[in-house]
Amino acid sequence: MSSYVLGFRDIDRTKLMVVGGKGANLGELARIEGIRVPDGFCITTGAFKRIVEETSSINELLGQLSLLKVEERDKIAELSGELRRIIEGIAIPQDMKEEIAGFLSRFGENNAYAVRSSATAEDLPVASFAGQQDTYLNVIGKEAILKHISKCWASLFTERAVTYRLQNGFDHHNVRLSVVVQKMVFPQAAGIVFTADPITSNRKVLSIDASFGLGEALVSGLVNADVYKVRNGKISDKKISAKNLAIYALRGGGTKEQRIEPEQQNRQALTDEQILQLERMGRKIEAHFGCPQDIEWCLVDDAFSIVQSRPITTLYPIPEANDQENHVYLSVAHQQMMTDPLKPLGLSLWQLTAARPMFKAGGRLFVDVTQQLASPASRQNLLHGMEQHDPRIKDAIMTIIERGDFIQSLQDDKQEQSPSKSNKGVLPAGSHPQIENNPTIVAELIKKNQTSVEELKRNIQTKSGAEVFDCILEDIPQLKKILFDPQSSAVFMAAINASLWINEKIDEWLGEKNVADTLSQSVPNNITSEMGLALLDVADVIRPYQEVITYLQQVKDENFLGELLKFDGGQETQDALSAFLNKYGMRCAGEIDITRPRWSEKPSALVPLILSNIKNFEPGESKRRFEQGRQEALQKEQGLLDRLGHLPDGEEKAKETKRMISLLRKFIGYREYPKYGMINRYFVYKQAFLKEVEQLVQANVLHEKEDSYYLTFQELREVVRTKKVDYQLINKRKDEYKLYEKLTPPQVITSDGEIIAGAYKRENLPVKAIVGLAVSSGVIEGRARVILNMEDAAIEDGDILVTTFTDPSWTPLFVAVKGLVTEVGGLMTHGAVIAREYGLPAVVGVENATELIRDGQRIRVNGTEGYIEIL
Repeated sequence: MSSYVLGFRDIDRTKLMVVGGKGANLGELARIEGIRVPDGFCITTGAFKRIVEETSSINELLGQLSLLKVEERDKIAELSGELRRIIEGIAIPQDMKEEIAGFLSRFGENNAYAVRSSATAEDLPVASFAGQQDTYLNVIGKEAILKHISKCWASLFTERAVTYRLQNGFDHHNVRLSVVVQKMVFPQAAGIVFTADPITSNRKVLSIDASFGLGEALVSGLVNADVYKVRNGKISDKKISAKNLAIYALRGGGTKEQRIEPEQQNRQALTDEQILQLERMGRKIEAHFGCPQDIEWCLVDDAFSIVQSRPITTLYPIPEANDQENHVYLSVAHQQMMTDPLKPLGLSLWQLTAARPMFKAGGRLFVDVTQQLASPASRQNLLHGMEQHDPRIKDAIMTIIERGDFIQSLQDDKQEQSPSKSNKGVLPAGSHPQIENNPTIVAELIKKNQTSVEELKRNIQTKSGAEVFDCILEDIPQLKKILFDPQSSAVFMAAINASLWINEKIDEWLGEKNVADTLSQSVPNNITSEMGLALLDVADVIRPYQEVITYLQQVKDENFLGELLKFDGGQETQDALSAFLNKYGMRCAGEIDITRPRWSEKPSALVPLILSNIKNFEPGESKRRFEQGRQEALQKEQGLLDRLGHLPDGEEKAKETKRMISLLRKFIGYREYPKYGMINRYFVYKQAFLKEVEQLVQANVLHEKEDSYYLTFQELREVVRTKKVDYQLINKRKDEYKLYEKLTPPQVITSDGEIIAGAYKRENLPVKAIVGLAVSSGVIEGRARVILNMEDAAIEDGDILVTTFTDPSWTPLFVAVKGLVTEVGGLMTHGAVIAREYGLPAVVGVENATELIRDGQRIRVNGTEGYIEIL
């Protein structure tokens, strides 16, 4: 005979599918020594399943519900309302009633109970579902309890629960509901313990919310709670709120709101001793579950009862360190302009390629800068570098340094902590004579890279099986050698330093800001900006052929290149696209993750950009645009040199400035090449190992090639070698990746999990200005196009692109827009370099830009001062 009711003592975490998240956690809590949990039981998911399966109309409605989209609110409301009415109207079968009555008689039928929903997809590490189903307090008597069990079942189909499941991809058919029936306690105070600070994510700070009466007043937002922070067993902070209201349970059932006497309103809800006692219990519960917890507690007759505990799902994971020391980590994602998570294969290859150790957390990589911060000299360099890259990161680091609780300075010299005006890091003139006097150095570096890639291609084609992976491992030192070649770095550093020198000196001498932005337009050897112009040339080839354009407007799959030959102009189009892909086909959005589909693998990604170019531009736009930028740069140079000539020591100033402008224009284009070379190599690696993966798919070792992306490089090598794979591991990582997609990576995080957010220290901005980092001069007004995915880009001439981040693959969009705003970026990141070269006013590092600015709004972008105004 099936059992439909289980007592807490018969439940542990293995019963998740039987009693749901809340029920399983209560069973676990009841097993922890020294933790008091009010008695209770769960009506299992089997009971709910039986009710649903015995009612044909429910299954019919569930089928209809599954076909809906989140936007279809009226239909969701209609179907979910109908489902709730049916479920509440179903009589609970007699055998179930008898089981429930047996437990009630054991715990006291006339006691008051809390009746709570507990779904199988709830209180999970990957989805909290908090507040999605209903809870009923202070229910008394068997009939009332049975009625509220039905209400809980029905609450699986509230509009908010249905919408949440649709948004998070949970199938309505597969989510089951258990109901928790737990003895009510009548607390003098209640609240929540977060075993990690919910504001800063610091795992060493425990935070307690407390108010008088039941915790419902706090959860429903009726009252402000006291907030107590405890660190290392000591109260570190208290915020006592005025608590003018409390909700209390009535002995006869139900609840009431009650005003608190004025002299009691500002009293601490808990004594200091109780705060510390609760902290010890919280840490014990956290240790039992093995992750930070959000715990509901009640204080009854001066003793604590725990009524719920669930994982905190919103915390960003801590980068993995192998020791107990303090560490400060900086996000690699923000420096690489790619804040999406990387899949395990992509992460592991990037780690192999990196010049220094990188630590994983939340599908992203972080570098440990603790040692650099400990020494005044290296700290200076880091702070100066961050000032150039993103002042907010510098500000966050300064917060940690000034607090003095984390970085044990080797030489605690305050003077050395703030960069002085004199050592701005701008190199004096003539710092790179061997670079400056070698006109062919850029061509030589490019040739060296190309030769080495061709050699790799020839070599890897002769390999198969695990040899392919060994060949890649042998090639990575060569990739690193090219990537971190001192001569290569010296070339673009000469240009960057020249740029900084020009900006500083021209501001000082002529009072004009950021002139290097104009001087950087249309420079030679910029592989990324050339790519944007090359796609304009592809549009020129296709523009005369209306049949081809009409066909491209319908393209859905990746076989369209072959189909082109049916049309007049199809051969020309195919040739132009193939030539573009031969040179740039290894690129794509998020290209540092090798698992992302490249343009060669998914050429349809380019179609919207080409169609946009055909619509927005006349033939010959790429040459016109490059020449216009070149002329503007030349005119700016001539104008500056003329004005400098009239100053004291003008001849000397003009001569030195001309030399610096020459350095800037000769070498800044190369800034983009090393990454292009690396991505080129990555694509050779990918094509080689995917051949091996295809064989694993044909041999039924892997279900599909994308499954290989959830293995690390070394794990995939082993699978190729042994023809054995652990699908439990792959599925676990797929679930983790879904969770990581929802997380926002921090720029700066400590080994305590604390996220330190920096700010721009700026004054005299217009009212309501949205602040960011000025990276490309000029002021432009236009329509904001908020685009999160490059393939969704429907750009009109004069639009301003607003997005989270841009890596080189976004460059073809830059030719069609008049300005740029991104959430992530720095002075020398790819988007900034290309914006300057194309002469686009740009502001980057704008927190929440894609939420603050709505698609279609008219905005003004001030790329000289670094802010945006909504008009």
